[in-house]
Amino acid sequence: MNDKNEEDLEIEEEIDETPYVEFDISVSPSDPTLELLAQQLDNDDIIIPFYQRKYVWKIEQASKLIESFLMGLPVPQVFFYVNNENQLEVIDGQQRMMSVKYFFEGYFGEEDAKGNRQVFKLKGLSERSEYNGKTFEQLSSKDQRKLRNSTLRAINIRQLKPEPQKDNAVGDSVFHIFERLNTGGTSLKPQEIRNAVYRGNIVEELKKLNAIPEWQKILGLSKPDKNQKDVELVLRLFGLFENWESYQKPMLSFLNKTMKENTEFSSDRAQKFIPNFERVVKFISNCIEKPFRPKRVINSAALEGVMVALLESKTPDEATFKTRYEKLMSDEDFISKIRGGTTDQKVLVDRIKRARDVLINGTA
Repeated sequence: MNDKNEEDLEIEEEIDETPYVEFDISVSPSDPTLELLAQQLDNDDIIIPFYQRKYVWKIEQASKLIESFLMGLPVPQVFFYVNNENQLEVIDGQQRMMSVKYFFEGYFGEEDAKGNRQVFKLKGLSERSEYNGKTFEQLSSKDQRKLRNSTLRAINIRQLKPEPQKDNAVGDSVFHIFERLNTGGTSLKPQEIRNAVYRGNIVEELKKLNAIPEWQKILGLSKPDKNQKDVELVLRLFGLFENWESYQKPMLSFLNKTMKENTEFSSDRAQKFIPNFERVVKFISNCIEKPFRPKRVINSAALEGVMVALLESKTPDEATFKTRYEKLMSDEDFISKIRGGTTDQKVLVDRIKRARDVLINGTA
């Protein structure tokens, strides 16, 4: 029988203190023609935001979509988020719209390494289809006109309240909209959604840090967690590093904000965090056997308190640290702050302060 810890990261569950937020969202349908959609993509009136995956359809999939329009068959609607610049950010429907744009252009996909593009001839249709093997230019004038004037139902979503940040086009509602529209029947975990919505260098940097063997050993994993709960812990540590006194609950929103504001992961704080994280996980891995487990499983609040204290300080010698760590893990004040209300602002700040006092300053 497999050890569960080798498959899933077990973390002592924290109470979700995320408040219920009621979004005031304006939803307006529209029926733009395919010709207009292609023009809007060219003019950046419609944009493919960084959190969307690249174009991945095969030419056969795109061909069947074009045939559906030519035959007058229904095509699933697309969803846009209206950002602060009045651009339409694609939430769902990129593959469909880009397929149409490419067919109008006459070439499938983007240029390859040599600067060449594949001619877009409809492919993979029924042998009886009159459209098989044709480019847009080879269609009859009637069919070209029909395709240009075909409409695609679009749902335009604008967040009114809470008002999106003026300096960031991505409103908080996008996280929740993406969660509901792009799960494909599979329940995505919060970090998986963050990786999609707030895509940037930070995604790969967090994965690199998460793959450090000593970190995986601390968590009791033989390989990274499939639900990325381990990556979320790295994000949590980065978010609090040199920033914990500014923390505001709920934790879920704090982590979303951290991802949103650090997509490039190029700030001085980010560059300081990388070597400090490597230093601390190697130190803890060498010193403590199965740390941060006041019970059987990882207590993320205990991990956070100890590691943030060490991340911001010079590590003591191993013997001193072992003694102080054991003292901290039996300290009633600290224990009370890793049990209940662990993501409350005052509890979190006091927890890190207490860990720092005991581990770094040697306070009784």
